[in-house]
Amino acid sequence: MIGPRFPNYGSLFALWSVVWSVSALDTFIAAVYEHAVILPNRTETPVSKEDALLLMNKNIDVLENAVQLAAKQGAHIIVTPEDGIYGWVFTRETIYPYLEDIPDPEVNWIPCRDPQRFGHTPVQERLSCLAKDNSIYIVANIGDKKPCNAHDPQCPADGHYQHNTNVVFDSEGKLVARYHKYNLFAPEIQFDFPKDSELVAFETPFGKFGLFTCFDIFSHDPAVVVVDDLGVDSVLYPAAWYNTLPLLSAVPFHSAWARAMRVNLLAANTHNTSMHMTGSGIYAPEAVRVFHYDMETESGQLLLAELRARPRLEPTFPASVDWSAYAQSVKLSSCEQSNFPGMIYFDKFTFTELKKDTGNYTVCQKDLCCHLTYRMSEKRMDEAYALGVFDGLHTVEGQYYLQICTLLKCQTTDLKTCGEPVGSAFTKFEEFSLSGTFGTSYVFPQMALSGSQLASERHYEVSRDGRLRSRSGASLPVLVSALYGRVFEKDPPRLGQGPGKLQ
Repeated sequence: MIGPRFPNYGSLFALWSVVWSVSALDTFIAAVYEHAVILPNRTETPVSKEDALLLMNKNIDVLENAVQLAAKQGAHIIVTPEDGIYGWVFTRETIYPYLEDIPDPEVNWIPCRDPQRFGHTPVQERLSCLAKDNSIYIVANIGDKKPCNAHDPQCPADGHYQHNTNVVFDSEGKLVARYHKYNLFAPEIQFDFPKDSELVAFETPFGKFGLFTCFDIFSHDPAVVVVDDLGVDSVLYPAAWYNTLPLLSAVPFHSAWARAMRVNLLAANTHNTSMHMTGSGIYAPEAVRVFHYDMETESGQLLLAELRARPRLEPTFPASVDWSAYAQSVKLSSCEQSNFPGMIYFDKFTFTELKKDTGNYTVCQKDLCCHLTYRMSEKRMDEAYALGVFDGLHTVEGQYYLQICTLLKCQTTDLKTCGEPVGSAFTKFEEFSLSGTFGTSYVFPQMALSGSQLASERHYEVSRDGRLRSRSGASLPVLVSALYGRVFEKDPPRLGQGPGKLQ
């Protein structure tokens, strides 16, 4: 008797399980490329599609070299920056020649094999072929255009939507993910806000990946939701991040986000020193694998590192943190101190100066009290440090509610400069412990040393009771140490749309 030509469903499932277990990887090689974008000569008037494509191909030529080099070194996936193919200073009209129609990945499309299926899509075709020819996943940021008509009350006057868009092509060149940036930064006038948030995640043999872009990282939706609700292992993160010291420098903030959210983060920033854009990295939940911060040169940089494919299953996976546990038990300090106001990125902080080489300070604002104990190697007369607190709604270039505790070096010994950008520090802290009475579980612990460099995890730790503290034996030139809390339930209706623009 001849058996059936196809196995039954039970056999199919068993076969699939065997194949998956064999092909699944415990670790993978991640790559990010910090790209010095070749910018257009002018953006005040539209250029032809041919001229737009010429510029984009110049940038893709550079990215192609990075992709090939990463693939030769065994990378499974590479992330390239936001705006990395055409730049960022555009109007709605002048960006249009750079846009392509990007279909839903459910159409099962390999542009390299069928380039005309969705019209003229030379950029997607080239990215697809790059992925296919090098057997690597490629993450890129390009522009999507979608027609609309009068039946849509939100349809723009020019009859189409324009979206800041991430695309992912797998190692066979197939389009496997498309994400429209949900939280546009204020200057992105060339793009439309999507009507609804898109939660984008996809499976690979080396884990489940989520996807969002730059300013999205401040939001609950999609940044937190894609991690908490979709359970991704790693986040792919193209960015065009303008470093704003002391609290919003790319590398400290992004590494803090990965640690707090307990996921891998592959962050690729653009490189443009005149706009203070640098800072890319590959971050695991428990440690920084590799990072790049360079304000001295104008060249790009390829980073590679090995990551655990499913970090939640690892014994090194960080425990959850109760961010207010320790601070709630601290009695208010009885030492004499005089508080003073100061500004950080348009937010009015309350500060108190660290007057001695050792101390125990508390400073409060609204519902948040920040506690600091510390010991310096010596109290230098040419440097001033302060403990600061902010509990309120940030309202410039977006509206979002913050609770922040920070230890930082003031720009000069004049306390009016506390909160101003500063790049170097010589005072060394032998011990420190920073905590706060946070009303949120989303707190991002960051630590930057002189030269805006990251401190190694062997020098500090985050305890389960919510303290950011030094490890014994460390002597660190601290530039800024911060617990950056986001109180999402106090946000306005839509993050990313400034005053007067809320939907």
